[in-house]
Amino acid sequence: MRRGPWLWAAALAAYTFLYLPLAIVVVYSFNDSRLNAEWVGFTWHWYGVLLRDDDMLAAAGNSLLIALASSSVATALGTMAGIAMHRYKMKALTFMVMAPVAMPEILLGVSLLLFFIQVLNLTLGMISVVLAHITFSIGFVAVVVRTSMAGIDESLFEAARDLGASPWKTFRHITFPLILPGVIAGGLMAFTLSVDDFVITFFTAGVGVSTLPLRIYSMIKIAVTPEVNAISTLMMLLTLTMIVLASRIAPNMLRGKA
Repeated sequence: MRRGPWLWAAALAAYTFLYLPLAIVVVYSFNDSRLNAEWVGFTWHWYGVLLRDDDMLAAAGNSLLIALASSSVATALGTMAGIAMHRYKMKALTFMVMAPVAMPEILLGVSLLLFFIQVLNLTLGMISVVLAHITFSIGFVAVVVRTSMAGIDESLFEAARDLGASPWKTFRHITFPLILPGVIAGGLMAFTLSVDDFVITFFTAGVGVSTLPLRIYSMIKIAVTPEVNAISTLMMLLTLTMIVLASRIAPNMLRGKA
C-alpha cells in the first residue's frame, strides 16, 4: 500500500501532539528559573533539590513498596488466571478477570473505596492501596500470560501426560519455563501501572499515605516548578525502561501475537 504525503503529515502531527508536551517537561526540568515561565538557562539544581526533599523521597519509597508488593501478588494471581482462561474458555472467568481492566478508573476507585469502608470496614492506608493495585493489575498480567499460552504446542502437554507426568510436574518442567517471558513481561507491566497510578490511589490511600503521583498532584495545585518537572522526568524514564524491558522479553505478546 502506497503511503501518501498526507498520511505522513497526519502521523507526524499526531506524534508531535503526543510527545511534544513530554519533551517540554524534560527540557524545563533543567531550567534555571523558579517560576518556570520561560527558559533562563541550563542547570542540574532542581535534581539536587529533589534528592534533598524528604517528603518526595518518602512518597517515592511508598510508590516503590506498593508497586513491588502489588505486582508480585498480581503476577502470581494473573498467571493462574491467564492459564485458566486459556484452558477452560469460561466466559464468566474471562469477564471477571477483564472487568477491572475495561472499567473506568474513577468508577473502579469509587467502588473499591466503598467496598473497603462499608464491607470490609478497613482503614484506608497502604494495605488498601496495595489491594486496589492488585485488583486492576491482575487482568493485564492475565492477558499477557494467556497470549503466551496460546503459542505453546498442545502436543507437549499430551506427551508429558503420556509419559506419566503429574499436572504439577507438567507445569513446573514444561508450562512455566515456556510462559516465563510472558510472566516477567506481565509483572513489569503491573509494576509500571502501579507506580504511575493516580486515580485509584487517590480514592483508596486515605490520610497520611502519599505516593509520587499524589505528591506531584499536591505540588502542581500551587505551581508547576522545575522540581515537578524533574520528578516527572524520572518517572517517565522509569516507565519507559520498564516498557522497553517488557517489550524485549516478550515482544510478540505485547503486540497481541502468539
